[in-house]
Amino acid sequence: MSARPLTEAHPRSAPAGRTLLRLGPLRAPVRRRPLLVAAALVALLAAAGVLSLSLGTPYVAPPDVLRALTGAGTPYDLVVLDLRLPRLVLAAVAGAAFGVAGTLVQSVSRNPLASPDVIGITQGAGLAATVALTSGVAAVLIAPAALLGGLAAAAAVFALGARHGLAAQRFVLAGVAVAFGVRALIEVVLMAADPIDGMRAQIWLLGTLAGKGWTETAWIAATLLALLPALLWAGWALNSTALDDDTARGLGLRPVARRVGLAGTGVLAAAMATAQVGAVDFVALVAPQLARRLVRAERPPLLCSALLGALLLTLADLAGRRLFAPTQLPAGVLTAAIGGPYLIFLLLRRRRGPS
Repeated sequence: MSARPLTEAHPRSAPAGRTLLRLGPLRAPVRRRPLLVAAALVALLAAAGVLSLSLGTPYVAPPDVLRALTGAGTPYDLVVLDLRLPRLVLAAVAGAAFGVAGTLVQSVSRNPLASPDVIGITQGAGLAATVALTSGVAAVLIAPAALLGGLAAAAAVFALGARHGLAAQRFVLAGVAVAFGVRALIEVVLMAADPIDGMRAQIWLLGTLAGKGWTETAWIAATLLALLPALLWAGWALNSTALDDDTARGLGLRPVARRVGLAGTGVLAAAMATAQVGAVDFVALVAPQLARRLVRAERPPLLCSALLGALLLTLADLAGRRLFAPTQLPAGVLTAAIGGPYLIFLLLRRRRGPS
């Protein structure tokens, strides 16, 4: 596949600012800016990855990191490949899943303040994980329990918001109601739990990548791979989310089915990522809106949101490991430090006028 700028002289030219992507006889004009932003995010993610593999005790120089990754053999292969690389890949994959989930939920709800951690999915997973951690359930069952909890919360949100064709405002209000109710149940379980078990549950609720690696990565990656056909469809279907239902039906579309499909895909991605790394908040909230502003689009772009989510969680995990070393902060603490100020900025910006 090659990219070729379009000019007025080209017989199949597209509007200015677009590039012609060619795959055999197929041609598709796409905007150049999203491609440039995606390329820049890939470069930043690679740089953040090398930095994450370098920093720590012991420090590994970037050239040694690159040699270890290419199999050239260095004294630091164990540190880079076995200790740091699994956690780095997990941060990138989980962050991408959160970015995708946030994009789909915000597009369906037409609300930049909506995300899986706002509409109850994260809280549902947290409640199930808290019950499992405080009741002596085997550690291997905590992630499946969290996944089922997240999906159960999503089912409650869909049931409450199903009237009027899963209307955007009703969907968000139903999610907020479920989130508050489940959060109250989490507090009840923590108060009744053994203090040590309660502390373990609180650490999980903060979201941490410590002690995790390839197994958790495989589950999230397998979920994203299984959802790939739906995600490819979503990239096209998102173009119609801004249309009102009457206009969409007039064009031969099925708006309710699309909203359910898009939201369901986002819920599955968010529930699996939360089940594996804990309740990492704000990545799904912030990444789509930052990506939308970088691309200068009306809706969050799916690919750029995934890359930005991966970058944010990678940097948050790195900062959590190194800012107060040897003490490690859960990644969720750092993402909350990013998300809180961003929420304030977004609210103030909306007060001044539409963004």
